[in-house]
Amino acid sequence: MYAIIDLETTGGQPTQDRITEIAIYIHDGDQVVDSYATLLNPGRPIPFYIQQLTGITDEMVKEAPRFHEVAKKVVQMTEGCVFVAHNVRFDYSFLKKEFADLGYTYSRKTLCTVRLSRSLIPGQPSYSLGKLCQNIGIPLNNRHRAAGDAEATAILFDRLLKISQEAEAPGYEQAAAADKLMAVDAAAPMGQRPALKKPSARKVAAVQQAIKTALLPPLITPEKVAALPQEAGVYYFHDEHGEVIYVGKSINIYKRIQQHFAVDYKSRKSMDFKNSIADITWELTGSELVALLHESSEIKRLKPHYNRAQRRSVFPAGIYMRVDENGYKRLYYGRADANNQEIPIIALGNQFKAKGFLYHKVAKYNLCQKLCDLYKSSSSCFDYQVHRCKGACIGLEPAEAYNQRVDEAIESITYEHQSFVIVGEGRRAGERSVVVVEHGRYLGFGYIDETFTARRLEAFKDVIKAQVDNKDVQQIIRQYMRTKHKDKVKVFA
Repeated sequence: MYAIIDLETTGGQPTQDRITEIAIYIHDGDQVVDSYATLLNPGRPIPFYIQQLTGITDEMVKEAPRFHEVAKKVVQMTEGCVFVAHNVRFDYSFLKKEFADLGYTYSRKTLCTVRLSRSLIPGQPSYSLGKLCQNIGIPLNNRHRAAGDAEATAILFDRLLKISQEAEAPGYEQAAAADKLMAVDAAAPMGQRPALKKPSARKVAAVQQAIKTALLPPLITPEKVAALPQEAGVYYFHDEHGEVIYVGKSINIYKRIQQHFAVDYKSRKSMDFKNSIADITWELTGSELVALLHESSEIKRLKPHYNRAQRRSVFPAGIYMRVDENGYKRLYYGRADANNQEIPIIALGNQFKAKGFLYHKVAKYNLCQKLCDLYKSSSSCFDYQVHRCKGACIGLEPAEAYNQRVDEAIESITYEHQSFVIVGEGRRAGERSVVVVEHGRYLGFGYIDETFTARRLEAFKDVIKAQVDNKDVQQIIRQYMRTKHKDKVKVFA
């Protein structure tokens, strides 16, 4: 039994939006045997643009039942059924959330008619419900209303079932091949005649396969997922045009991507993202740290549409340190570009962020605003006047005592060692990964044979691929060094 379901909602996010209409068509494998449809009062105003799209207004749902009033009927109608919908994760996620709010766990096997249509009716210019129905001659009345869309989906599903059953029928394709043989010259040698085709492996048991793979994006095959490595590395999601739309990393690529596909739909954007994935590629790194660093670099290089974090590739500001004529270490912010030859302690997105970052460190480590160029004065700073500064700005606090707190502030944003190499797992047996930092700057990563020996940092620099240093990779390395990793750290003077 199959329950073909369509919902209308107040928006695209199950976590905050509600259902305004539900329609259910029960299909027994041969035909529709039952149906149900009703408006629902979402308990909140329907946004104007949603009213324009669906035609469902606040007035229409004012006297409609609340979801809890129809929940029992939904459970009873769909009990023992496969949950079928066009873009099934959208409707299924909304229903699960509504039931969860009632303290009930709603769980059904699912089947997506988008995926099944791509399998059984290949080559269509679009698999959206409206365009697909138009292209294959299915009437679609009351578009963007639950009953209209569910009825069209039920007709589509019925047609897909018949295509699947015909493909599985014994002799179906053999008969078609035999018809073609009628046009073959009877005198042609047997070896040159067209061979009878076996039933299409792609179409056989297509419905059962669609149920098993309901969590996968419509364009991703189970074979593609099965081929994913269970090793550390960086993976790439591509769209139909081959463009990279997302970059991720994991110590187990297969498990991480399975998690991507298993999560419930959270928003319209997440559904668009999932439906856009047409291919998956990957690069093994061996090392978890290298995977983290390479992911960060690739996001900045490719700027994938669905990656939000770490897309910034330019960090034009930074925090610097100098020692003044009185021996005080002075932190200050400034530009971090090619014209500034100083190496920043940390690079930041802009000078506004750099100034805010420095204010935070001044407050946390009780530093002097004047000595950090955050307060312009010929005498003491403002903090001294309110007893927060110990008087370094007017020479009352010894430089040694003040500099100790500056060092603590610097230590909180730098590495424990200035020049070092992190030697970790390689991509294969007998190989090791290396990450090189020199004078507090990340230089890049590479791979060496496990028999490789070197006493000088220069030897490691020769085997790495140069990478750009920035605040993101600095943070990645600092955090990784604080974990209980098993990598070897070689420190150089």
